[in-house]
Amino acid sequence: MRTQAIIHIDRFIRNLNAVKSRIEQNGHPDRRICIPVKADAYGHGAIQIAKASLEKTENTGAICFGVATVDEGTELRKGGIKAPILLLSQTHINEIPAVIDAALTPLISDSSYADALNERAKAEKIRFPVHIKIDTGMGRIGCPVEEAMDLARFIAGCPGLEITGTATHFAASDSTDEQDINSTKAQISHFRETVETIRAAGIDPGIVHAANSGAVILHPESWFDMVRPGILLYGYKPAEESELPNFPYEPLKAEPVMELQSAVVLIKKIRKGDSVSYGRTWIADQDTNIAIIPAGYADGFPRLLSGKWHVIIRGKAYPQVGRICMDQCCVNLGPETDVRRWDEAVIFGGSVQGQPGESSHFENHDASALAARIGTIPYEITCNISARIPRIYKG
Repeated sequence: MRTQAIIHIDRFIRNLNAVKSRIEQNGHPDRRICIPVKADAYGHGAIQIAKASLEKTENTGAICFGVATVDEGTELRKGGIKAPILLLSQTHINEIPAVIDAALTPLISDSSYADALNERAKAEKIRFPVHIKIDTGMGRIGCPVEEAMDLARFIAGCPGLEITGTATHFAASDSTDEQDINSTKAQISHFRETVETIRAAGIDPGIVHAANSGAVILHPESWFDMVRPGILLYGYKPAEESELPNFPYEPLKAEPVMELQSAVVLIKKIRKGDSVSYGRTWIADQDTNIAIIPAGYADGFPRLLSGKWHVIIRGKAYPQVGRICMDQCCVNLGPETDVRRWDEAVIFGGSVQGQPGESSHFENHDASALAARIGTIPYEITCNISARIPRIYKG
């Protein structure tokens, strides 16, 4: 078995259904879900995730997909995805023809881009759907709150454009820090007031959406007409309900969807005092056995993790030793071992039955625990699993 990423589709669907159940609890069975599949669905495979979302859910009309680039959206269309696709990032003006050709719905932050899109749509004699993007505190794309009304009026006056949605994005909705909670609540309030101002002016704001994963978990007042949970659907909770007193809902359960597997391709006997891998950063303190695993930083196993992680073999966690190389890494099996050549080796995911010389805290062996070891987030880990690693879909 070569190194491969196992994608558990059944877990993804359970995560999706858990989110669906959560957002329906306050009396909104028609609330929609935008599934971000940008960055190849956070490394999980955009087309496969999109197809599974549509094939294994009841109300497919309540689902749309979110991408970051025109190419990502175009690939979904080529893969047979006909559901609405939102462009969540600002595209280049030269990409407008491709945006229209692929029927992607852009978020509009300014009248200049709206005007260029309108001219192209008029030339093709169509009314093209767009969403207004309002910056309520994220500081990235989106028009300032005080300019939103003017932008809405401008777009409403464009014969080639149709406002079908209005959106914002939160900066710290996954935090339970009091200042961050208050900041998120202020963003929600500013957004709601702005949307109501647009509506009061006789302009339909379309589908109103704001909630990312953190807001789906912690801020029910932000759910509006649609939510956009990303990492939550792929199995990682950026926040915990238990950290907020008197939270009205049961905690969401999320199951990691990706498992990175490899194999033991060689076992070498190493003598006490011998070194392993580049730079001689690890030297054996006793005679031992070293397993060679064909997975390295070019596959998405971070070099910064060198000497800080364990690999699961036969249900036990063995320490990775020496520097992680581009294509390989080394694991210390100890002086006596029942591990055999060609055994499966789980880099993250799976379960641990026992850890030689390691405390039970390592039982969390998913991408979140791996990320914590090097001070990053699980998004980065799953997104960085290389394209040369085949995705195997199960469930």
